[in-house]
Amino acid sequence: MQKALFFLVCLAAPALGTSVTPVQKVIELLENLVKKAKKEKHEEQMQFAAYEGWCTGTKDEKSKAIEAANMAIEQLEADIKSYDADVARLTEEIAKLEENAAKWQAEMDEAIKVRGIEKADYMTTHTDYQESVDALNMAINVLKQQGYSLLQKKALTKVQKLKNIPDASKKAIDAFLEQDPDITGVVDANTPVYEPKSGEIIAMLEKLKDKFGDEKATLEREEVAATAAHDQLVQSLTSQIKAATESRDSKTTAQAKAKSDSAQANTDLTDTTATRDEDDKYLTDVTATCDAKKADFDNRQKLRGEEIEAVEKAIEIMSSDAVKGKAEKHLPAMLQAKAEKGTALIQVRTIKPLGNQLYVAAFLNDQATKLGSRILAALAMKVEKDPFAKVRTLIEELINRLMEEANAEAEHKGWCDKEMGTNAHTRKEKSEAVETLTAQIDELKADMAKLTEEVAELVFTVAELDAAVAKATVLRREEKAHNTEAVADSKEAQTAVKEALKVLKDFYAKAAEATSLAQKKTKQDPPPEIFDEPYKGA
Repeated sequence: MQKALFFLVCLAAPALGTSVTPVQKVIELLENLVKKAKKEKHEEQMQFAAYEGWCTGTKDEKSKAIEAANMAIEQLEADIKSYDADVARLTEEIAKLEENAAKWQAEMDEAIKVRGIEKADYMTTHTDYQESVDALNMAINVLKQQGYSLLQKKALTKVQKLKNIPDASKKAIDAFLEQDPDITGVVDANTPVYEPKSGEIIAMLEKLKDKFGDEKATLEREEVAATAAHDQLVQSLTSQIKAATESRDSKTTAQAKAKSDSAQANTDLTDTTATRDEDDKYLTDVTATCDAKKADFDNRQKLRGEEIEAVEKAIEIMSSDAVKGKAEKHLPAMLQAKAEKGTALIQVRTIKPLGNQLYVAAFLNDQATKLGSRILAALAMKVEKDPFAKVRTLIEELINRLMEEANAEAEHKGWCDKEMGTNAHTRKEKSEAVETLTAQIDELKADMAKLTEEVAELVFTVAELDAAVAKATVLRREEKAHNTEAVADSKEAQTAVKEALKVLKDFYAKAAEATSLAQKKTKQDPPPEIFDEPYKGA
């Protein structure tokens, strides 16, 4: 810190006039430092106020988002349970409907099969009854129209073969047929017809016909009833199967929707849970960061206050008579006076060129010998060697070559006249080349003149430097005498300055131990700009 204040004094000294001492300048710098520290302290307060507002808003926003996510998760979990319950219930109901539909289909198939068998049996029985009735009608008609004859026997024999004829009736018919031993003979037309018990046979056959007719009618009624019952059963089973199928399809659609809703709810639950967890982690990080920043801000504000207090104490010490008074007495004599007009250390003047290269080289050699300067000796050698000789040679050679080309062109004028048409373009190019080279010659001549002028200026500058060195030597001797006197009077001021330095040194040593928490990066919107480096004082 002693070196720092001494450096401030040294920097202030060349820029000051005789009315302001370096100590006064240091005091002024320290006062500016106090103003700057107070300004930065206030700006830091404003900056942290914005950051603290961001912290509060972010924590509130994330807290609300987490609360909303928790409510959404709870609702999604309830929805998932409801969807899964619906899927289980619908799966059970669909299985039951499919089972009933299969059972009803089997019952209908069995009923159709049984009805087919019954129908076949009905047709067979109905045919038998119809044949029996027809046979009985024919037999009755034959018995009533003719006497005992071969035709009657044939009709009665056919009746006997009917399977529906009772055994007792068959025996009665056999007894009737056995009464005439000559049943095969022809009966004379004048012979009276023999009718042994024919009335009984006819009555028996009519009873059988009536019986078979009644049974046939009963069979037909039963068939109609059975057909109606079968149709009704089939219609009922068909309706039940159709209703079960439609219900199954509807429940299958509802089941698929419940599964889809459950899957979507699970996806939403996963996403919401992940977002909630990220928000929760972010809230934890932001809370920790903001708390750390708050603690860091409090420490920085305290440190800045102590810094301002320490610098003000140093100003008080530096403003005391022990320092300021001695400085006003001795330090103004140490200041370098303003340079007199025409005595600047480095001043480039414009003078007329000497125009004689050898004279300049001789002058530089003389000065190099007097001053023992190797640089001036090297410069004299370069001037004496004439760096433009080669350039002039090249230019002269170029002019001679162009002249030779012009003579050659004159000698071949006759031939050139003949070839004028074809060589017009070539002549134009040569002319342009001559103009270009002439311009280059003029430019090089101007450069030569300028360099000659610069050499002359350098010679004059060297002379001025020698004069300035001599004058600086005189001034330094005078300053040394004043410094000797000032050192003796500066003992007391040095002690006071050490005390001021100790105040500042103690403070900045403490400030150097300050730390700050680096802000963590998140995927969220960045916070307002805030300090990230430890504050160690101005």
